[in-house]
Amino acid sequence: MKMPSRSTASAPERPSRRELLWRISAAWAAALAPVHRLRAAVKPVQIRDVEIFAVDVPVSKAESEAGFNHRYSVVRITTDAGVRGISFAGPSPKELPEVRRILVGQDLFNVEQHLKNGLARWGGVEHAVWDAIGKIARQPVYRLLGGSATRVKAYVTCVWRGNPDQSHVPFEDQAAQAERLLKAGFKGMKIRAWRPKPLDDVEALRVIRERVGGALEVMFDRTAHAPQSVGQKIWDFETGLAVARGLEKYGAYWLEEPFARDDYVTPARLAAAVDIPITGGEGYQGLEPFRQCLLHNTYDILQPDGRTVGGILLARKAAILAEAFHVPTILHGTMGLMLAGWLQATLAIGAAWQEVALIWPPLLPEQQWAPSLKLLQTRHLFVIEDGHILAPEAPGLGLEVDEEALARYRVA
Repeated sequence: MKMPSRSTASAPERPSRRELLWRISAAWAAALAPVHRLRAAVKPVQIRDVEIFAVDVPVSKAESEAGFNHRYSVVRITTDAGVRGISFAGPSPKELPEVRRILVGQDLFNVEQHLKNGLARWGGVEHAVWDAIGKIARQPVYRLLGGSATRVKAYVTCVWRGNPDQSHVPFEDQAAQAERLLKAGFKGMKIRAWRPKPLDDVEALRVIRERVGGALEVMFDRTAHAPQSVGQKIWDFETGLAVARGLEKYGAYWLEEPFARDDYVTPARLAAAVDIPITGGEGYQGLEPFRQCLLHNTYDILQPDGRTVGGILLARKAAILAEAFHVPTILHGTMGLMLAGWLQATLAIGAAWQEVALIWPPLLPEQQWAPSLKLLQTRHLFVIEDGHILAPEAPGLGLEVDEEALARYRVA
């Protein structure tokens, strides 16, 4: 169900500063209550060591060129409780000395202090901290942060190999991938709005609609800073308005980051002029940029990235901040084993969608992450039913990691 934009639905009365502070503090206290109870119930748990290393599952040359997920940066945290926390969204191993300085010898549960000490620079490491906490609690992380969702709709972001601006991709190929995703049960697809002639992406949507009708939601991502790498300029307002109105005509679900990330005003102006939601936020770290977005009415939907923002806890905080302004949050996503941390944050927030990205057509997500299963004890990564990812029941991040496989595929 499409969310109303600011121009089609009456905006709620802006709350007072006092009311905003009350809403945010009350929501935050409720979200963290399970963690505080758990911490009070167990003896202090100390972090003994942190490792960051690469794993590489062997794949054929053809599979590698097709985009199969097989290489990850692993973060492994060892505690004095005999529990390990593991994330596959780690930074470069060169960051290890600083990460160790922040974490080793510290109380595992003191996530707020870890972030203040600098851990927010490496959100994937924070995921591993939560994985260990969840395993000690024998609960998935999303439940510890107050989440109760049992599933979330998945949309798949598709990027074709070759020219990043996708100008080499026939509209019919994008329509064929939309049909492929629809037959697989998915509810949404996102593609780039990077073509040198901006209205060409509107034409792509028209062709997609001819193929699948209105059965699939289609999102468009401009990611305004990125097309500059292939020689394009950031759109001016008139270009953004023309594209947004064109996408609106054919029922696009949203237009993402049409202007510069540090421009809080122009996206708000566009959002007020069109019915299609204008979204953004994947490049922001910490809460201050999201506060600015909310104060300026920049976006209809905020999209923190589960790693870039600083990790699961800061993604949850950004969503609580947005909720006080009646603005929904839908996380920017990722792919394969890395997605575990993003998914826990999404379920904690109770967001409407989970992005699965990036897929290289004609692959489907389960095909692309198939090699990653060799690193797990289970035969599946995420259970997908009718286009929904089911909430993992395993504790922590929900991954049942095979430690022997980590050792087998570890890169020297």
